[in-house]
Amino acid sequence: MSDIVEGNRHFAFLLVDKFSMFSLAAAIDAVRSANRLLGRDFYSWTTISSDGEAVMASNGLPLKIDYAVADLPPTDILFVCVGLTTEYPGKSKVLGALRSWGRRGGALGALSVGSHLLAEAGQLDGHRCTIHWENRAGFMEKFPEIECTGNVFEIDRKRYSCAGGTTSIDLMLEIIRQDLGSNIANGVANQFQHERIRSAGDRQRIGPERDLTGKSEKLRKIVELMADNLDEPFSAVQLAKSAGLSVRQVERLFLRHLTVTPGRYYMRLRLERARELLRQTNMPILDVAIATGFTSHSYFAQSYRMQFGRPPSEERRTAY
Repeated sequence: MSDIVEGNRHFAFLLVDKFSMFSLAAAIDAVRSANRLLGRDFYSWTTISSDGEAVMASNGLPLKIDYAVADLPPTDILFVCVGLTTEYPGKSKVLGALRSWGRRGGALGALSVGSHLLAEAGQLDGHRCTIHWENRAGFMEKFPEIECTGNVFEIDRKRYSCAGGTTSIDLMLEIIRQDLGSNIANGVANQFQHERIRSAGDRQRIGPERDLTGKSEKLRKIVELMADNLDEPFSAVQLAKSAGLSVRQVERLFLRHLTVTPGRYYMRLRLERARELLRQTNMPILDVAIATGFTSHSYFAQSYRMQFGRPPSEERRTAY
């Protein structure tokens, strides 16, 4: 691929109430910086809302809007930016517009929790996607037929998604790389002090530590296996075998790097998933317990209280 591709690219960003300002700014600033390095406006962008009126971000700042969704101009990718809520005024208009855009073969993208909206509009059927880790458990319960990988970003044909935050930069850097070559993409990364351009294969979050970079590769493999098997937890022997270690070696590995036993760490992962399900879904508490590998309601409630200092029923009554 040549370093410069002739032509121009236009992106539209569809914003809904309480959208993530950081995710939006990261995406737009990445392509703005690409224009600066290229020396011309290869990329352009517009903002969209359900009715063309200003939209309030999750940080309380309003953002001026260029078009109503009904007046969407020609665009290469329509990105949906969602933050703290998937319920907002004008939702039916937005879903209808996304369905219409998808039927016409348009490319669609999602920043942060935007995948939830694309899934509701039926635009992720048969596609891989990702979503912010905090919302993945609820997404997978509501849309079990959709492959939600939990990676930092996903590009599957005409569907683009990322987990928001700094992963918006990674997604746009990959788009920039495909459009303009690696030199420009690396230059943009350097402008933002972005130390490493993550690939679609990078996981956005594995466990409570959030980052196992620099730790044992075998430890990472075991933790990933734990995170992918919360409903039917693996035994200590199975976990050890997966890494080619003995049970005792695995115990030493966890104690040295994480100062906790493998069993305790696995329990924390399961309880964190349970908390996400309680906050994000209307699943009965017993179903949440089963979905996180507990066969006893009382043991689940006891373990939950010990971990978070409150029973599952109280978590359900708390508004977030």
